[in-house]
Amino acid sequence: LDLVDSLMRASQSLDRPFIENLLANEIQNSGVVATWSEVIVPSLIIIGDEWALKGTGIEIEHMFSEIIKNLLQQVVVKADQPRNARPVLLACLGEETHSLPLFVLQASLSQEAVATQFLGARTPISAISATVKRTAPPAIFLWAQLASNADLGCLAQIPSVRRASRIILGGPGWSRDEVEAKNAGNGKNKILYVSDLPGALDEVLGALCS
Repeated sequence: LDLVDSLMRASQSLDRPFIENLLANEIQNSGVVATWSEVIVPSLIIIGDEWALKGTGIEIEHMFSEIIKNLLQQVVVKADQPRNARPVLLACLGEETHSLPLFVLQASLSQEAVATQFLGARTPISAISATVKRTAPPAIFLWAQLASNADLGCLAQIPSVRRASRIILGGPGWSRDEVEAKNAGNGKNKILYVSDLPGALDEVLGALCS
């Protein structure tokens, strides 16, 4: 809580160097997952609440998000001997522009020596399908912040590969009940919903072991 308070005070004055140093130290000392869950997410909620209530703070949110992305990209290193020969696919589906969670998951997987294929924001299902056909990823993580981008129907376009890809859905746009109903229909690829970063990390790592 003290860290979050310090970040909020620094954010109000747009003190970028202080925020960068504090978050960099926290990532180094506590790791990506803990820093995201205990420091970054609570901070983003406070910033979002200010915008919702007052209509102010967009400049703070943009600065804060950019700092986080830059720090996470510094964490990502190409493993000399990755655990997976075929990279895990990470993408935001449809017109989704909220890509920050993808950066977090990519950095977390990098710390586990897991190679990733990062497609990022606004990835059409055609591009996802083409990538799956070429690379046969063991896991596919698709983020949707908004329900308008959480199109379960389009997932049927993802081709089957010899070792079936585990499709992992994250973000508030998805409905757990709808995902479970989709699986009850015995689709060709297993589809899972996760509610947080540790859950996404566990499912990806599990896909590499199956």
